[in-house]
Amino acid sequence: MADVQYEGDARHYTLLTLIGRNFEGNAVVHIARHVSSDNLVAVRRINLDKVKDSFVELHQECNFSKLMQHEHILPHYTSFVNANELWVVMPLMEHGSARDLLDRNCPDGLKESVIAQIMRDVVLALDYLHRMGFIHRSVKASHILLTQSGGVHLSGLRTAVSMVEEGKRLKAVFDFPTRNAVRNLPWLATEVLEQNLLGYDAKSDIYSVGITACELSNGCVPFSDMVPMKMLLEKINGTTPKLLDCSTLCDVDGVQPQDTGLRVDSGIGGSTGLANVPDPYQRRFSTHFHDFMEVCLRRDPVDRPSASQLLQHPFFKQVRKSSSDVLGPMLQAVHPLSQLTEGKVDDQSEYIDNSEVGNIAEAVEKFESLDMVDPWEFD
Repeated sequence: MADVQYEGDARHYTLLTLIGRNFEGNAVVHIARHVSSDNLVAVRRINLDKVKDSFVELHQECNFSKLMQHEHILPHYTSFVNANELWVVMPLMEHGSARDLLDRNCPDGLKESVIAQIMRDVVLALDYLHRMGFIHRSVKASHILLTQSGGVHLSGLRTAVSMVEEGKRLKAVFDFPTRNAVRNLPWLATEVLEQNLLGYDAKSDIYSVGITACELSNGCVPFSDMVPMKMLLEKINGTTPKLLDCSTLCDVDGVQPQDTGLRVDSGIGGSTGLANVPDPYQRRFSTHFHDFMEVCLRRDPVDRPSASQLLQHPFFKQVRKSSSDVLGPMLQAVHPLSQLTEGKVDDQSEYIDNSEVGNIAEAVEKFESLDMVDPWEFD
């Protein structure tokens, strides 16, 4: 489909299934059919009358998406204004996000080999972004999108920030990611949350990689069961989440499987890639995976590896094939989004005010009422 020309005109797209919402409900995402090629694409329609304070952000996202040319970063085919809406045409990620995969099929987490495959591609995307002078600032499972063939694409460029100013690369930035701060608190690195005079750099993304790997392995968002202020204090004090397996759970005296509230039925029928993921008390993650988590979540960013260094970690030695070769067959047992019916996303889906917050204290207040499971977003 590389030679297909996607026109900047709404008449060339037939909107089909509604599959998501974002921008506090002021944008919707549809599966659409490109009329001339008959290809299925994703179209995000943003009501410009309701997001006037986000024009700069939207312009930045469109520019970033055109600038970033990498196989593991979600591209934009085209964008244009139709009446009072901005339409953004993108490739269709048939299986939604990794968060969707966890929620629908693997509530106790994915197998280590699958996580290694996904995270390798995410780190490749981050290595590219960092070399281009950008910090992503929103790495999490809901921003890792999966194609039917097993391709992995990192989205969420709306919150990216440049480390280049007047042609010079900055050693640190001091900009707090206000727009999505509320939803991103569990994934944000300590140095970002502290908002001190030292600022932060691209290694803050490496911390988010560790939190995301933990999310994929355990099935739940780390820290999300904590009172927000306690979460912040724990992070600042160096507390880190653990991979839930027999080596970590058995360290907790007196805890039995039924005491944890963990769900153990994570199979999806005949899939050999996702079925038979063991009970957390029965599985054992490798020493390399535990070490990968430790180096990503180190309190001092100076002690964390860069993205390029992280790609050399022994955890990724088990990745010997392309994502399509490994994830493609695994995802065959999962129903793609193209099989959903119209109106699958409820108009009353839980959304909180995700507008800008001035500082971390305001973000904490809004975090109190947040449901940590995001609807699928192409942002």
